[in-house]
Amino acid sequence: MLKPTGNELFYYTWPTESGNHNYEIDFLLSRGNKICPIEVKSSGYKSYASLEAFMRKYHDRILHRYLIYTKDFDKVNDLEMIPVFLTMFL
Repeated sequence: MLKPTGNELFYYTWPTESGNHNYEIDFLLSRGNKICPIEVKSSGYKSYASLEAFMRKYHDRILHRYLIYTKDFDKVNDLEMIPVFLTMFL
């Protein structure tokens, strides 16, 4: 739903502090000189460590943060939690 609405999609990964695994951001959208990280969750949506680590690392470059999941719309601080069917509006 992101690609057909004209978005160029990017993926980003980097090692955790421990180096045992990687953080990953499923999609990055470019909005002018800012970026919008998106994490997609099919379950376990209460944990989004990669999105939080990305925010700490690049907070000055982020316009909006999104979590796409299977529940209703919600907003926690500056994280917009979007139901899958609304993805086309990002």
